[in-house]
Amino acid sequence: MTDYLDPSRENFEIFKSLPRDTPIHMLNLLRYHDEAQYPEGHENAGKGWTGRRAYEEYGKTSGPHFAAVGGKIVWRGTFEATVIGPDDERWDDGFVAYYPDAASFLAMITNPEYQKAVVNRQAAVKTSRLVRFAPGEAGGGFG
Repeated sequence: MTDYLDPSRENFEIFKSLPRDTPIHMLNLLRYHDEAQYPEGHENAGKGWTGRRAYEEYGKTSGPHFAAVGGKIVWRGTFEATVIGPDDERWDDGFVAYYPDAASFLAMITNPEYQKAVVNRQAAVKTSRLVRFAPGEAGGGFG
């Protein structure tokens, strides 16, 4: 499996070209490092944290910025098995984050205080997927 931690320039440009004034759902799939990978000299380096523990720290330090832009978690789950897809793609956690619009997401990720929290995510995550969806109607069928 190829590891993905940050968006490529091309993918981020596609994201920015989409409408910014409509609600979005961001599917997050996460696989953590066994041991958090903090940069040398960081205050959390050497604490022996797992990737999951470092991601919990990211949640604590980024949470206020997420809430400030109107973000909320609309679904969270724990991986059990891949039914269709590559056998090597397994995830430690998954969730869907709601943002009132893409402008809110962009405001959050460009906030200097949020960016300080990202070091915890970088240390925690071995690979991830972040996929934008337009929210649709929930209901009883597939169609």
